[in-house]
Amino acid sequence: MAVVSGGTTLIDNGALDAGVSTGSLILLSTQTASSSASLSFTSGIDSTYDSYVFKFINIHPATDNVSFQFNGSTDGGSNYNVTKTTTFFRAGHNEADTDNGLEYAASSDLAQSTSFQILNENLGNDNDQDCSGELFLFKPSSTTFVKHFICRIASYRYNNQIQDAFIAGYFNTTSVIDAVQFQMSSGNIDDGIIKMYGVS
Repeated sequence: MAVVSGGTTLIDNGALDAGVSTGSLILLSTQTASSSASLSFTSGIDSTYDSYVFKFINIHPATDNVSFQFNGSTDGGSNYNVTKTTTFFRAGHNEADTDNGLEYAASSDLAQSTSFQILNENLGNDNDQDCSGELFLFKPSSTTFVKHFICRIASYRYNNQIQDAFIAGYFNTTSVIDAVQFQMSSGNIDDGIIKMYGVS
């Protein structure tokens, strides 16, 4: 048995002692899109968990060349218009191997805006085009601090390019964030699954 930083104990094979909490994901809700204008999570976001994770699985738009986006609510989902400041950068590479790059996308960030935040850009609607990823929301029930979020999402863009997008930001409010909505910038979410987890 060994002791590492902070007093954590390891048993002889290097595994954590059974008494050490490592955290786990607790599935709270699953929503499946079917030509849906939006997918909203209006319950289960509360003080039970410090962090929440949303996992996007094969999100497919009905309309070509649109963005997948989200916003938060402080009134149970009556309005999705929380002020936020965000950052967005991306890596891309096309199938023809003629276009690639890593860049900051100033057109996809927000500065003290209530608009929906883009999570991916230029998503294609061909049968094999979609996006998948995850978004972390931290301490949405705090009435002291702003509410940080980070997202990483991979998408098959309309121009046959993979995009790896990194988004981070904060809801600039000390009010509780108690609902979250996802939608396309235009048209419906044709298909796909979003799962919401609490982090214990």
